[in-house]
Amino acid sequence: MSANKNVVITKVARMKLVQARAGAAVLPHIVGMAFGNGGVNADGSVINPSDNQEVLVNELYRKTIDKYSFPTDTTCRYECTLRADELAGEEISEVGLYDEDNDIVCIKNFTRKGKDDDVEQTYVLDDIF
Repeated sequence: MSANKNVVITKVARMKLVQARAGAAVLPHIVGMAFGNGGVNADGSVINPSDNQEVLVNELYRKTIDKYSFPTDTTCRYECTLRADELAGEEISEVGLYDEDNDIVCIKNFTRKGKDDDVEQTYVLDDIF
């Protein structure tokens, strides 16, 4: 992930990476995005997520990623689109990538994005090494 302070790789993810690099474990694949509305405080300011977080502050929904791509040799881009009927009426302000073990491995917080019932929204997260 980028050096942005509103994005973190969780401690759980880093533990899995170091164990996989040593050959002590197999790294589970990223399979989906979790969406929530707990990425901002009461006045709407973005909260910096903590690498110790194991869950989103207020998770609302999980969905399998639509696709991934490699825009550079050291970046994997994950994309997930919410259909018009998914999370309609919500204000999304946090997303997380989760793996095959259902562990949140990355969290990104941002300003509230309102979700209307007649609009699709695509979320993109870059995993940068």
